[in-house]
Amino acid sequence: LWKEVGKVSKKQQQKFFQMKASTDGKSADVFIYGEITKYAWEEYGEVSSITFKNELDSLGDGIETINLYINSPGGSVFEAMAIIAMLQRHPADIISHIDGLAASCASVLPMISKRIIMPSNALMMIHHAMTGAWGNAKQLRKAADDVERISKAMCQHYLDRAGDKMTEEQLYEMLEEDKWLTAEQCLELGLCDEIVEANQAVAYAFDEKWAKQYRNVPQQLIQPKTSTPVMSAEEKALRERILADSKANLTYLNTIL
Repeated sequence: LWKEVGKVSKKQQQKFFQMKASTDGKSADVFIYGEITKYAWEEYGEVSSITFKNELDSLGDGIETINLYINSPGGSVFEAMAIIAMLQRHPADIISHIDGLAASCASVLPMISKRIIMPSNALMMIHHAMTGAWGNAKQLRKAADDVERISKAMCQHYLDRAGDKMTEEQLYEMLEEDKWLTAEQCLELGLCDEIVEANQAVAYAFDEKWAKQYRNVPQQLIQPKTSTPVMSAEEKALRERILADSKANLTYLNTIL
């Protein structure tokens, strides 16, 4: 079900995560597929880190391993950081699987894992935290300070994960340019631990919103715009003849009837 995101209902799509405990209650699968957000369709209600916490708690106290599956363009950095804190506090070992894409704040989620696994065709995008703000000068300055603190916290997660495989200078250079990393690059930088065979079942295609928001988006992630196919003169003439014959036949049938 979760590898066929396009087949679920609109109502289900608005819930960016799903959780399920194993039958023995010792492990659980947590899927984060789609935009991390606290808003949802009205008929579903609000979905946020609070909802995430409630469902995480409902998995039970016996969970020893959480398999975290990620295929997300990112979203609300504040919601993502709250989820990260919840997972850090959880006693279970976190094993992260980047099924297709972990971009923006979704790339920070696996950094607190015991192990990060990426298919050879998966991607990770890292950049500085961003936010939108509205208000007076004091409120705008506060928003800037808040997002800067969040960005520093995100940076520390990357650095802690990478260890001596990546310097702070290297990281900041990549964050400045919206760096899209392949699985091989993540392995070299210490941002993943294992590369497995390519995953053809799951991929994430950006809609126009994300393609405009992020820089240097790989072409394979951009949804192609639908366009009317070019029709040859011969095919056009054939279709016109078929249409004319159909009209003539319909006229003839009407005279008989």
